Amino acid sequence: MIETLLRRPIRPRRLRRSAGMRDLVREHRVTVSQLIQPLFVAADPSAAGPIRTLPGIERHTVQGAVREARELHALGVRAVLLFGIPQFKDAAGSSNFDPDGIVQQTARAIKDALPETIVIADVCNCEYTDHGHCGILNARGEVDNDATVDLLVRTALSYARAGVDVVAPSDMMDGRVGAIRSALDDERFEDVAILAYSAKYASAFYGPFREAAGSAPSFGDRRTYQMDPANAREALREIALDIEEGADIVMVKPALPYLDIVRAARDRFNVPIAVYNVSGEYAMLKAAAANGWIDERSAIEEVLTSFVRAGAEVIVTYFAKAYASARR
Repeated sequence: MIETLLRRPIRPRRLRRSAGMRDLVREHRVTVSQLIQPLFVAADPSAAGPIRTLPGIERHTVQGAVREARELHALGVRAVLLFGIPQFKDAAGSSNFDPDGIVQQTARAIKDALPETIVIADVCNCEYTDHGHCGILNARGEVDNDATVDLLVRTALSYARAGVDVVAPSDMMDGRVGAIRSALDDERFEDVAILAYSAKYASAFYGPFREAAGSAPSFGDRRTYQMDPANAREALREIALDIEEGADIVMVKPALPYLDIVRAARDRFNVPIAVYNVSGEYAMLKAAAANGWIDERSAIEEVLTSFVRAGAEVIVTYFAKAYASARR
């Protein structure tokens, strides 16, 4: 009898026979509440409108961003990540910390209209500097780490005063998380969280974003401060440093090419892990779908599931609204 049982084939397919059965035993699930929708907001209303490189995404006015946040909220997407496109740029990115800057205006307007929506402000300088780099340049034309940290602190405080729930430093300067945390606490903004872009790679997948935000560097590249795509142990070191300095959530960016980093971080650290499903990843899927090469809805589901399976709890994605709409 035992020998007979051992000769019988094992049939895992029994649990795949129907949609209901597959759903019953599914190991990982994407929920709409995990998603964050990026929003581009333009200070100049004439700059608002569709973004060529990001089909289905647009630059909003402040009022348009509030309308979009309302629609997202109704779909269950309760978090937005703000990127500002200022009217004025200079070497110091001074529009970034202007109390009446475009992100500050938008944060106040969304929180007034939708207090329960989580407003996250990206803290960087590339959209605000006339040279397109993420920080202050020294006399040699290099990004000055410590001068940039001072600027990031000033900007983060201006966002906190405008009512954001989370600041998200994306610049990859050393020590900026600790400096921002100290400054926020000193000004009694203890409840403002930090979502740190901890392992942000110098990636080829940022092109559509740079066109959307007008943030391409006017010379050189960002490899001296963003991470080398070949490095994994360094990513874990960067994440550990940000956690030690006070980061509440840590991010790996981009997402798809770095799922191994997400898994390694999930196995090692006991904090929420975020991923950014970046513009190039979005644009590739949209282009393939537009050409009829893939089924867009199925591909979105598969990609988002891969992030959760790798260990991410928080997903920044341009697909958030479309995914939430499809789940209604």
